[in-house]
Amino acid sequence: MGLGIMAPLVPPTTSARPAPPASDVSTGVGLAGLAGLIGWIAFCRSYPDIAGALALEGALGPERGVLSGPYAALAALLFAALPMALWSVLVDKVHLRPSTGIDWRRPRPLAEVLPIAVVKLCGLWATWAILAAFYGLARWYWEGSYLFAMQVLTFAVVPLVALSVPYVIWLDRYLVEPRDGTWHFGAALLGGGAIGRGTWDGAAIARHWRAWAIKGFFGAFMISILPAGFAQVVEADLSRLASDPVGLVGLLVTLLFVIDVEIGTVGYLLTLRPLDSHIRSGNPLLAGWLAALLCYPPFVWGIIGPDRQILSYEIAAPGWAHWFAGNPALLWAWGALLVFLTAIYAWATVVFGIRFSNLTYRGVVTNGPYRFTRHPAYLAKNLFWWASVLPFLVTSGSFADALRNSVFLLVVNAIYYWRARTEEAHLLAEDPKYRAYHAWMAEQGLITAPLVRLGRWLSGQRSAAAAGAQGAPPFPAE
Repeated sequence: MGLGIMAPLVPPTTSARPAPPASDVSTGVGLAGLAGLIGWIAFCRSYPDIAGALALEGALGPERGVLSGPYAALAALLFAALPMALWSVLVDKVHLRPSTGIDWRRPRPLAEVLPIAVVKLCGLWATWAILAAFYGLARWYWEGSYLFAMQVLTFAVVPLVALSVPYVIWLDRYLVEPRDGTWHFGAALLGGGAIGRGTWDGAAIARHWRAWAIKGFFGAFMISILPAGFAQVVEADLSRLASDPVGLVGLLVTLLFVIDVEIGTVGYLLTLRPLDSHIRSGNPLLAGWLAALLCYPPFVWGIIGPDRQILSYEIAAPGWAHWFAGNPALLWAWGALLVFLTAIYAWATVVFGIRFSNLTYRGVVTNGPYRFTRHPAYLAKNLFWWASVLPFLVTSGSFADALRNSVFLLVVNAIYYWRARTEEAHLLAEDPKYRAYHAWMAEQGLITAPLVRLGRWLSGQRSAAAAGAQGAPPFPAE
């Protein structure tokens, strides 16, 4: 709150509900990306008709099939990313925000920038080389769906190296502080001479590597899972699903997961300062990394899943379609619930726009489903597992199987709760806006507030509002 500015007095009888802090990402960004993605999916499904009308032959095949291949799934990233980038710059004008660290009014002379850019490029290329070595050593990247990701990244190396030169030089002319973590890593590698040992900052290098470890690990995973779901959506025969609730629900859930994966992958790739989507910081907490990595390959392959892994919760549990097969009305109703939960999960990704990624702080999102709970994706995903698997209903007739399934799914739920708490700890330490949002949700969030009140009642704590009535501010000052 600025000094010398007095807020208007509110009569004691007024009970106006305070608004949450403004979101750093507008609703329009995600909607623009969603529109572009849906448009591309529609084009890929309609390509045979379009090709026939335009008499197209040759490269895309004489049979003019739908465009469902892996590179069509990859192209979808462009059709989602471009509208989001344009909206961010032209409508939200994010490139002018101080949080970008850019001052467009005071470009540095090229002679001043070049020595800095050379060091930074050395650090950037060395980072990519180390990530490439990691991909080469890790066996799981060279089998299954990961092979596609490796093909894409291998092809991308040359253009990325070539484009990084003009991009770094151009951006360094306008950065308020061009000596970022990448520069410090380059300086540490080069050492001596004009750069000199001791000029680099170890903490900055650690921040640099946390960010690139996140991009490298999750970026490859996201690219690897693009093709399968995209092909299912584009190739689906809608005429056969009108009277098949299980098939229709499966298609809609797959479509929503495709939306989540496509928008999420854009978020991992477009970490650019001119779009104000750069990674401010990666989660510095070891617990945060452990909780997140447990949920992704290769770690998840030995821990969570149906094939008698450590936390398998689907043993002898065929799921909702099996148990409700004889009741069409219940199939439709339960299927609608599953689609709704998946829609919340996808919505939670879409509202991030170009800023989605795990384990990072890239601004604060307070709109969309984040008005109701701090972790809508985790909540929806975990409820979906309970509703779809029904782990307590088993065909073996064994109470032990039902109990094991339920306990192990509860453990998986606990892992996601652990993830949520470590993410909150990271963001609470980074941004006063998130602290204000966290406090607002505790008092006003439709889902979060009742749970917080229940926790306070059980523990005997006072609410923030009650503390405020005693003189303590209910929300952190900004």
